[in-house]
Amino acid sequence: MTPLPTSPESGHAPGSVLVVDDALDSLNMLCDALADEGYAVLAARDAREAWQRLEMTLPDAVLLDAVMPGEDGFDLCRRIKAEPAWSHVPVIFMTGLHETERIVHAFSCGGVDYVIKPLKIPEVLARLSTHIRNANVARLAREAVDIAGMGIVLLDRQGRVSWRSPQAARLLDEAFGPPAAPADAAAAWLREAAGAEQLLRALAGGNRIGARRLGQAEFGETMILLRRMTGDPAGRADARLPHVALTPRETEVLSWLAKGKTNRDIGDILGMSPRTVNKHLEHIFEKLGVETRTAAAALAGRLQMGAADPQHGLPA
Repeated sequence: MTPLPTSPESGHAPGSVLVVDDALDSLNMLCDALADEGYAVLAARDAREAWQRLEMTLPDAVLLDAVMPGEDGFDLCRRIKAEPAWSHVPVIFMTGLHETERIVHAFSCGGVDYVIKPLKIPEVLARLSTHIRNANVARLAREAVDIAGMGIVLLDRQGRVSWRSPQAARLLDEAFGPPAAPADAAAAWLREAAGAEQLLRALAGGNRIGARRLGQAEFGETMILLRRMTGDPAGRADARLPHVALTPRETEVLSWLAKGKTNRDIGDILGMSPRTVNKHLEHIFEKLGVETRTAAAALAGRLQMGAADPQHGLPA
């Protein structure tokens, strides 16, 4: 795989960007400007081509034209955000639509920002750099929590749940029954946890869920850490690995993932499309109880995979 170009100022690769625009002049201008800044650029003229590019590689951000023939940018953004493996990628809309309702619509579809056409390249580059940096910080934080099997919840100034990680949602559903909605007993328990050093709640099988206040986040929000605790009196975190029952094909995919292979590499090795590899990974993530490739790879190394023989299954 060809290494990404590096920025002369930082010495690090600024990342890769998928640009989707049906206007050829605008597409060429953006691609040239991004390449000059050291980005690896993928280009697409419509939603179909964009989807093909996403199946080949995972960009660090998407610059997406809102209005295109066929499937528009709003619908494409919804589809991107519905894919677990791509949902974290920031989507910045490019639009000539100035109406407030259209801008609100862009955010409701999952966009993180928008730029108005005709584009001002310095503004596009500044916004893009900021969103890639923020997305990378958020991804690393999620992966760190995910690998440890813990979850994060944010409460706003009124004690309402403003955000929760997928792992936190699973723990709350297990403790309180789905759905753990902001107005139910789970939210009341979290508000109590925000004022306590640590709060415990019993789970089935003698285990417990522990909640601990981590401190203040942005906008005055309170951050709470959730983790599963063993049933022993000391309350130590359960370090045992989950029992998993992967299919032989899922085992092969996970084995190559643990070796650092991309979806395309795995597809070439196993004779399947990158899209099929992605579907296998969705099932693997669910069975392992993780949300990221890094977390799955970390667990794979501890599940007696038998690295020399990817045909070996995992203990059920």
